[in-house]
Amino acid sequence: MTRRFASVEKGMTIHVYWTTRCASCALKAQCTTGRERRIRRWEHETVLDAMEERLRARPDAMQVRKSTVEHAFGTLKGWMGATHFLTKGLKSTAAEMSLDVLAYNMKRVIGILGVQPLLAGIRV
Repeated sequence: MTRRFASVEKGMTIHVYWTTRCASCALKAQCTTGRERRIRRWEHETVLDAMEERLRARPDAMQVRKSTVEHAFGTLKGWMGATHFLTKGLKSTAAEMSLDVLAYNMKRVIGILGVQPLLAGIRV
């Protein structure tokens, strides 16, 4: 298909493709009811396609992610009371999130190593 033009929708560049050969195509009835089939793709859609392909090749990857990464965010959400940030604005909410992550990491280190090795590591 030929790329015809690109447009920006909601801050994303969308490429639009179509061809004029649809009228003579044997599969046209299965493909489109219009004069030609138009395809719209986000400029970074190949990245999503590659991720989907990797996920198909390794279906257990989401289970691993859920047991490692998602746990931390679930814990943080529980600590925050499953509500919104207390601050407003990107800079303030980024600082709030950084403090929450720091607290999470400190609790994990204390849980794994203990208080004394943590204090010894901070003193160095």
